[in-house]
Amino acid sequence: MITAIVEFKLPQAITTPQAKEIFLSTAPKYLGMPGLIRKYYFLTPDGTAAGGVYLWQSREDAERLYTGEWKAFVRGKYGSDPVVKYLETPVVVDNISNEIISNS
Repeated sequence: MITAIVEFKLPQAITTPQAKEIFLSTAPKYLGMPGLIRKYYFLTPDGTAAGGVYLWQSREDAERLYTGEWKAFVRGKYGSDPVVKYLETPVVVDNISNEIISNS
């Protein structure tokens, strides 16, 4: 599994309620996305940057999303280019499903 952390600066600070409204407008496009296990949207405490933490089955799955077209969408929606950081994720503890998930 791969965790991708995507972050981008905002043109002006926003509040958590504003972020929630914006994020809810884009969230449906990630439902059922091949290879995506989970996505968390985030906003920095000062409201000047935002992004997502994605858990993917593989890096190849992640890279199918982070295309030039996707970067242009982020730039158009939020006003800056996203920065993507990839991390190997060998084990996940999920307290909702009460399971430990690991690559086979």
